[in-house]
Amino acid sequence: MASQSTIGIIGAMDVEVALLKKQMQKCGEVHTTAFSGMEFIEGVIGQTSVVVVKCGVGMVNAATCTQILIDRFGVGAVLNTGIAGSLDAAIEIGDVVVATDAVNHIMDVSNLGYAVGQTPGADTLAFPMDEKLSCAVVDAAAKIGVTTHRGRVASGDRFVCSDSEKQRITKAFDAKCCEMEGAAIANVCHLANTPCAIVRAISDKADGSSSVDYPTFEVQAAHHCAELVIHAISSLA
Repeated sequence: MASQSTIGIIGAMDVEVALLKKQMQKCGEVHTTAFSGMEFIEGVIGQTSVVVVKCGVGMVNAATCTQILIDRFGVGAVLNTGIAGSLDAAIEIGDVVVATDAVNHIMDVSNLGYAVGQTPGADTLAFPMDEKLSCAVVDAAAKIGVTTHRGRVASGDRFVCSDSEKQRITKAFDAKCCEMEGAAIANVCHLANTPCAIVRAISDKADGSSSVDYPTFEVQAAHHCAELVIHAISSLA
């Protein structure tokens, strides 16, 4: 069982957590426990206790994973690492977005008077990030020469690959990037009063060129983001 000082680290795909697992094995023994078809790997990065897990793609998988980290492992914070599509022309492939908050861009109950993205009953439209954890990532990025951008992350169960969809999300939410898990993780953390940070490396421009860019840059961007997370986690001890 992890402690309140433990950080849970979630990636959606193998490529997003592979480097983290290797780093944990270098730092000492690891222990793996399976819940809900997911492998939760306990160990350390630097001198920080972590639980690393591949949640699988999508909002339901991400939310389930986050709740398990909080309930069964008692983590004190959750960090989501992975790749995303850029929604801002100033953010290039290989750059990193460190979230200020996260929204569910698929949620739409506006016909009942709610703002687009607002979940009925929720006390906020955008789920906030933990500033201390987020700043640790930004500081680590500056030390290793990674270009970072702060801003909103938009999430939903849809791979954004058209300019029209990109424009819809940008107009409605003024988000910096889009992906498929972050807002679900942030939502669960918000409800559980657990600090959260989202770190996303840009793998494509989310503008219709994904079929070319995504296979080419997926592994590179995921590795890039995981490397940054390792530096940030190591600096927290």
